[in-house]
Amino acid sequence: MTGETGEAAGAEARGFAPHPLRAEILGEIHARPFRLVQSPRYFLHYAFEVVRGASKPDRVFFETLCRSQGQPGPGPEARHHVIAFGSGSLKWERHAEFTTYTWDGPLPDGAPPFLDHPGAHPFGTGFTPPGPMLVAVRLDLVRDPGDFAALAALFDPASLCVSDAYGGAGVALTDFRQDGDGRTRILVLDRGLNPQQAGGLVQRLLEIETYRTLSLLGLPEAQRIGPDIRRIERELAEIASRIRTSEGLQANRKLLEDLSRLTADLEAGAAESSYRFGASKAYDDIVKDRLAAIHEHHVPGYGTWTSFLARRTGPAMRTVRATVERQEDLSEKLSRAAQLLRTRVDIELEQQNRDLLDSMDRRARQQLRLQQTVEGLSVAAVSYYVVGLIGYLAKAAKDAGLLPVDPGLATGLSVPVVILAVYLLVRRIRTGHADDEPRPR
Repeated sequence: MTGETGEAAGAEARGFAPHPLRAEILGEIHARPFRLVQSPRYFLHYAFEVVRGASKPDRVFFETLCRSQGQPGPGPEARHHVIAFGSGSLKWERHAEFTTYTWDGPLPDGAPPFLDHPGAHPFGTGFTPPGPMLVAVRLDLVRDPGDFAALAALFDPASLCVSDAYGGAGVALTDFRQDGDGRTRILVLDRGLNPQQAGGLVQRLLEIETYRTLSLLGLPEAQRIGPDIRRIERELAEIASRIRTSEGLQANRKLLEDLSRLTADLEAGAAESSYRFGASKAYDDIVKDRLAAIHEHHVPGYGTWTSFLARRTGPAMRTVRATVERQEDLSEKLSRAAQLLRTRVDIELEQQNRDLLDSMDRRARQQLRLQQTVEGLSVAAVSYYVVGLIGYLAKAAKDAGLLPVDPGLATGLSVPVVILAVYLLVRRIRTGHADDEPRPR
């Protein structure tokens, strides 16, 4: 593509309306670039826990620190910033739940590793940490003096880890132990690293120490909720045993209430620990990615960083994963037990409803028979009153000379006719009401 064509394409792209997240997405690739460094140099790296929503004081402090050095501070949305400080530089990075400060400065040529250089770095009495300290590292990048045994003697031989990086261009040594200042010591020997390789190796080693520490935060949480999980498992086993012998709606409802209580306890614990366990897994994955990125190789006679971390932090991460799996498995068991009890309760309710309907049906039949009896009595009663009226009419007609027969005879002859007429009328009324009632489908 020619320069003219490229300029035209750039102008065309600038004319399009960008996505609201375009700048953030493109900037993420360059959020934490490797810095070009040359040996000899040393680094002081700290990571502090910062509670979500409480990062403003840290940003204010860092902006004040930048102004004290005559330099601009980070923008309101910036997550990393580098300033010159003393004879070196200070890098500030804001992460999801922690903030890191990394200062690097020069070392005198030929100076032994881990010598104190007072007053050079910013982490003195005037430094205000944004929260509890999680990580403290001292990393020295020096040219390989050739006396490897003397350098290895600076570390605890029981936990010393040594790895070749970038095909032997660099060697990284550490024992993951704290020195007298409370910092983990890391020594990097330069055997031909170019500035980009040196910067990448230093940053990745610092990130390995940072994220492997953060990944272990899930272990105390797993140990904290472990007794609750065991209690829920034990109570679930007891409830499962009672389910086998329980009878009656009330007993099953009581068991269902107990299961609901256990489920609430389990879900409350899972909700409290889900973020910590998820973060631990993510941090552990980052550590593995960083170890793979330095292309480490085994140095005869020493363990590698990967083997040491797999042996020491691996069990902790397996404990975290096992706790998560126990929570998930227990949740499924509680769900199955609750479903079983709900099915049993529903069946018992259906049985009760069926018995209730049968009872109602029996009462309806009894009411029908009683109604039929009452109807029979009502036919006789109505007929009796109608015949009585006919008798009065017959006597009146006789006295008036209108009835040629005896009133008693006329009254007696009317009885069958009246009874039949009243019966047919009552039956017609009952049939009409029956036609108005809804019929079963």
